[in-house]
Amino acid sequence: MGIISKSTKKSPWIMHYDCTSCNGCDIETLACLTPMYDVERFGIINVGNPKHADILVVTGSVNKRNVRVLKNIYNQMPEPKAVVAVGACACTGGIFKECYNVLGGVDKVLPVDVYVAGCCAKPEAIIDGIVLAMDKLEEKARDMKKLHSDIKACQNEA
Repeated sequence: MGIISKSTKKSPWIMHYDCTSCNGCDIETLACLTPMYDVERFGIINVGNPKHADILVVTGSVNKRNVRVLKNIYNQMPEPKAVVAVGACACTGGIFKECYNVLGGVDKVLPVDVYVAGCCAKPEAIIDGIVLAMDKLEEKARDMKKLHSDIKACQNEA
């Protein structure tokens, strides 16, 4: 197991992006960083640069104004990466899904790996969702490694 795969398994860096939420899920997401929940004990660090992030945590429903920004953040993240949709709005559009400018949940725009239900989602559920995303990251890293070895084998045969 390489150094990079060990580091993402043990200390994934997350980036939090608020699409258009009521701030309930945002407050609960930030509460995970407080000493009461201390998500850093798992090695999870909140970063502000998508180029350093392993997991994208999205709160709020996606609308026509923020879809481009959300896609841009996601595309800047290095592979392997995971997306966690936090709260009812991020999962389905929530109470805003019938609004004229709302596209729906995050899965309408990005591939979502983990859904965290609730309105607003509890910090314990958010932490569980991020830990599940860590498992998804490990699985994606394994798949990437297998793909690279398969490509290398095909190149050696040619």
